Amino acid sequence: MRDVTYSMNVSLDGYIAGPDGGFDWGAPSAEVFRSWIDEIRGVGVHLLGRRLYETMLYWETAEQEESLDEAQLEWAALWNPLPKVVFSTTLSEVRGNARLASGGPAEEIARLRAEPGEGDIAIGGATLAAAAAAADLIDEYRVRVYPVLVGGGVPFFPQGGRQVDLELVETRTFGSRVVHHRYRVVR
Repeated sequence: MRDVTYSMNVSLDGYIAGPDGGFDWGAPSAEVFRSWIDEIRGVGVHLLGRRLYETMLYWETAEQEESLDEAQLEWAALWNPLPKVVFSTTLSEVRGNARLASGGPAEEIARLRAEPGEGDIAIGGATLAAAAAAADLIDEYRVRVYPVLVGGGVPFFPQGGRQVDLELVETRTFGSRVVHHRYRVVR
């Protein structure tokens, strides 16, 4: 069965975006960006909330920019053909290799797990991840912790009021002082 993973950049105090919605503190170094490229290679389909989908639309046409470096071109070449499912109550259409979700996270994940396919089912976006976590659908949490305190904003971890036991699978510290932790849910 395909694993469901939730992976994002996070501040040391647990937020993916600060009080003003900004996340410029999470701009990745070349080494951290390379880790994102390595991770996306193992993804078979990506589930996104509306806000993250709109942020990631940049990559749909980024290859046309002359200023992209080799790693950014590699990311775009991997990201663009990747199937994506967008959860939104306000969008009526999506672009690229994306489709709007026809059900909630539990229904979509059940459907994707039943279909033949390789690679993880990745979730991006705190609201979407919170719904998946509440339904006990996340198998692995992957956090790249940035050495910054933003003081509030959008939390990485769902505030579901329940305990989830995790097993540390991997830790990696980058030269930029970012620390990547990979935790598997203990079932």
